[in-house]
Amino acid sequence: MTEKISRNVKEIIDESASNPDSGKLMPREDIITLLSLNPESVEAAYLREKAKEAALKVTGGKAYLWGAMGIDFVPCSMNCRFCSFGEEWNIITESRVYSMDEILSQMQTYIDSGVHYIVMRTTEFYSIDDLCSKVKYIKTHISGDYELILNIGEFGDEEALKMSQAGVDGIYHAVRLREGIDTGFNPDIRNATMAAVHNSPLKLISLVEPVGVEHTNEEIADNLYNIAGHGAAISGSMARIPVPGTPLGDAYPVLSDERISQIIAVIRLACGNLIPDICVHPASELALNSGANVTVIETGAVPRDGKPVDGEWRKFTAEDAMEAFRTAGYTVIRN
Repeated sequence: MTEKISRNVKEIIDESASNPDSGKLMPREDIITLLSLNPESVEAAYLREKAKEAALKVTGGKAYLWGAMGIDFVPCSMNCRFCSFGEEWNIITESRVYSMDEILSQMQTYIDSGVHYIVMRTTEFYSIDDLCSKVKYIKTHISGDYELILNIGEFGDEEALKMSQAGVDGIYHAVRLREGIDTGFNPDIRNATMAAVHNSPLKLISLVEPVGVEHTNEEIADNLYNIAGHGAAISGSMARIPVPGTPLGDAYPVLSDERISQIIAVIRLACGNLIPDICVHPASELALNSGANVTVIETGAVPRDGKPVDGEWRKFTAEDAMEAFRTAGYTVIRN
């Protein structure tokens, strides 16, 4: 197979795959070269193969489950063009805010299912003080060696410290692709929030997202560089899911499994042990064999769905994720 691969591409792949412990980010031009490969080519298959080998070396074969619950299914005035919550799209006709009992029940279900990262996700303007109270309650009532993560709106250094003291372990935050163009956010403010996380005891988790067919290889590479620059502990990529009724949902199709797996493989080789854990969402067998060792199950208010989700989004369960990781040769680390 390798004799059909161009010398330059093979050298880039082999050098990064053989030295994943360098602690350095792959040069931008090499990232773009690998992202430019045809996802269905022999070269891309070799890329995914070597990324899987590097992943097993960097992670020691350890994989983790990420269980998210959106707790407020309400219209949002930020009107991101890929998100079902945008109030301008009129998708949400009946709001729903989940109770503390419902949140606690779901978190316990995740713990019992072996999920390690327990995530509460809110819309942009949800009260941080209220979230801190909820976190304290969860930590008091649910035991286990899990990490509690928040995916919330913007904040500064003071709020980051307050959340850490309340028991939050990490924050998911990202400067999304085409931030300020396809979203109502100022990228500088998003970056400032990521900096606040980096300057606090909180762990930063940030994916290249939401990736669609409309995004260039240069945009993806620059986004990854921004994430690494903020010291993220977990990265990876999330595909943009076309939601009917949203501007982008009606304009562009979803990425193929081959393309999202190629992006995962590039991120894995580009980051090495600098960002040891690489997440993919949604999961696919191909992506888990291309360098991803974290994947997501979710429920509740999901911005990729036009209604609240009872059970698991797309019926992808913790058991499904565990079996997929076992098949890919990983050991899932439970809480």
